[in-house]
Amino acid sequence: MAPSSRSPSPRTKRLRRAQGEKDVGRSREREDDGRGREKRNSRERDGDIGRDRDRERKRDREVGDKRRRSGREDTEESGRAGRDDERYSRGRHERSTSPSDRSRRSSRRSPERAIASRHDEGSNARGGGEEPNVEEDSVARMRAVEEALAAKKKEEPSFELSGKLAEETNRYRGITLLFNEPPEARKPSERWRLYVFKDGEPLNEPLCLHRQSCYLFGRERRIADIPTDHPSCSKQHAVIQYREMEKEKPDGMMGKQVKPYIMDLGSTNKTYINESPIEPQRYYELFEKDTIKFGNSSREYVLLHENSAE
Repeated sequence: MAPSSRSPSPRTKRLRRAQGEKDVGRSREREDDGRGREKRNSRERDGDIGRDRDRERKRDREVGDKRRRSGREDTEESGRAGRDDERYSRGRHERSTSPSDRSRRSSRRSPERAIASRHDEGSNARGGGEEPNVEEDSVARMRAVEEALAAKKKEEPSFELSGKLAEETNRYRGITLLFNEPPEARKPSERWRLYVFKDGEPLNEPLCLHRQSCYLFGRERRIADIPTDHPSCSKQHAVIQYREMEKEKPDGMMGKQVKPYIMDLGSTNKTYINESPIEPQRYYELFEKDTIKFGNSSREYVLLHENSAE
């Protein structure tokens, strides 16, 4: 027998209505909870983005400080970093994911971002101005090496002859002589003499020139063997030096003979032999009856020896 279809009672309708209202209230609560969770997730995402931006700004500031200290800050690099930050932030806003994916991605991205940033800095530095810096560094290194070599060369000892030792060993009565006797210096075997004339008239006795191997002429009486007091004469004017040289004898054979030579010591007014000036610092052989004059003095010195004909 089929059940009879009858309408629900008023009580049943009230119960059903109340149950429906409760279900609607629960659904609204669930919707409100979902909206609250979404808001919290959105705030968390915004907080993550803010923290990431803060870290990026801090890293950019550190990089900028390093660049300022080294003097190689590049405006183009800062522009690229700014554009990268904008693209990076825009990409982060466009790609919205769940909070768990967000945290995992941010944890992976921070070291990768640091590596990429260092790579970009290196590439910008290489592209921006490495070549002139390398050139300047190489020039600076070359200059430093040259300065070091010059300083080392200055410190190296010099073994060249300074002439100080010769000066000390060639001093007589506190005065440095302007000449040194040569190795072939010898005393003469002949008795050479100088006869002094002034205006054609002889003066005093002849000067003997056979007791020494050399005779110095000049105004410095402390060292001059034969003083020449005329103002035109130098302090060390000239020297007569006896030298043992190879000479041809009257029979055609070669033999050693001691002969007189004269040398001007760089005087101001020159030395003359038979009215002709001689070059300084050079030996000239003297012969019998040669006439010698010193500077502008009117005195004449005639060279003779004991066997000279009257």
